[in-house]
Amino acid sequence: MRGSVECSWGWGHCAPSPLLLWTLLLFAAPFGLLGEKTRQLLEFDSTNVSDTVAKPLGRPYPPYSLADFSWNNITDSLDPATLSATFQGHPMNDPTRTFANGSLAFRVQAFSRSSRPAQPPRLLHTADTCQLEVALVGASPRGNRSLFGLEVATLGQGPDCPSMQEQHSIDDEYAPAVFQLDQLLWGSLPSGFAQWRPVAYSQKPGGRESALPCQASPLHPALAYSLPQSPIVRAFFGSQNNFCAFNLTFGASTGPGYWDQHYLSWSMLLGVGFPPVDGLSPLVLGIMAVALGAPGLMLLGGGLVLLLHHKKYSEYQSIN
Repeated sequence: MRGSVECSWGWGHCAPSPLLLWTLLLFAAPFGLLGEKTRQLLEFDSTNVSDTVAKPLGRPYPPYSLADFSWNNITDSLDPATLSATFQGHPMNDPTRTFANGSLAFRVQAFSRSSRPAQPPRLLHTADTCQLEVALVGASPRGNRSLFGLEVATLGQGPDCPSMQEQHSIDDEYAPAVFQLDQLLWGSLPSGFAQWRPVAYSQKPGGRESALPCQASPLHPALAYSLPQSPIVRAFFGSQNNFCAFNLTFGASTGPGYWDQHYLSWSMLLGVGFPPVDGLSPLVLGIMAVALGAPGLMLLGGGLVLLLHHKKYSEYQSIN
């Protein structure tokens, strides 16, 4: 995906890789301009759903097709200082005025160095990655306890779908109470990846008290004719492509939810090559060092006490 194509966004040498940035900005466009496309906004009524049911979602409402949304002019939201852009839209036909005061936004940000965002889940990024944040704000739910989701379609590599993996860790410093990392990998030696933590947030800024579980369904092949046709997808990848699709759903029937403040946000990391490897945080390393070192120090201290105690009695002179 690298090359000498000039960046069309006017950021010049500020961007870490003009072609990569341009590609991933289009990658996240709501119409599915490149590679992976978000097709529909899903909504479920979870009012009478019990958490004891396997993967409870509730009765589905008719989905919102993002192809029927009206979107802002991308050039109005380009921010050279943060290397970011925002696609913001609402349904063109909204007879019930569900989106009268709301919108669905896709914010894409590139990075010039390795670091972490200030807001959870604070995924480790590098200069070869971009972050996609999805935010549903102010839209009126069609139920008292509506759950929302996204249907995502992506290009497969050859006849196969990308592989979905789960990684588990004991470290939750950057995303409290979240010990899992999900990722999509294209190929055994990955040519690209998508990475996210299975958590969304019902407040801004996100925190543990507003965390919502995020569930990803298994990938399955999708029929190309049922997807919006993109000239940029054909230009980059040709006309003969295999597509795969999966659903992301956010929240549960109990606990915090979109209904609290009519706000929902979720983010993922996109990139080429191998995904960043997230090591243990300094805090966890410190705790482990103390936990493992304390017994050794206690044994050492106990040995010194016994040694000194034995020496004291060995210097005692008997009067006999």
